[in-house]
Amino acid sequence: MIIKKADIESMEGVTKSHFLNQNALRNNKSIGDLAGLKNLGFHIIEVDPGHESTEYHSHSYEEECVYILSGEATATIGDIEHKVSAGDFIAHPAGGEAHCMKNTGPDKLLCIVVGQRLPHDIVDYPQLDKRLFRNTGTSELVDIGNILMVNIGKK
Repeated sequence: MIIKKADIESMEGVTKSHFLNQNALRNNKSIGDLAGLKNLGFHIIEVDPGHESTEYHSHSYEEECVYILSGEATATIGDIEHKVSAGDFIAHPAGGEAHCMKNTGPDKLLCIVVGQRLPHDIVDYPQLDKRLFRNTGTSELVDIGNILMVNIGKK
């Protein structure tokens, strides 16, 4: 399938916030959904100045990446803040450090965000002490401090 530039530019997109962070507000054009992709999310996002793209998080199994088309931001990866701008590429391997991005520039931040859509993932939100277990359309959010790790032996 081919989606022409004019069609992408005329898309309104969906404005949404992250369920754990109301300041993580973005306009999202899900180009991958429009093209029928099932296993890969491909989005063009716009983030207004002062807003974040998502809540600070890490994925156990999924990889994601960001390519900045225009604007300026601060990308936090682990404990380090990085100034990023147009032309920069940010990779977040599965099992990597927690990360987020905030528009710290005067203009809209425009990015391509790509991520896997695996049937199962575990997402940690370390600043909130939360863990999200996602498996085939269901999700369970728990307090990390309440997780009891057990050794069940061989099956």
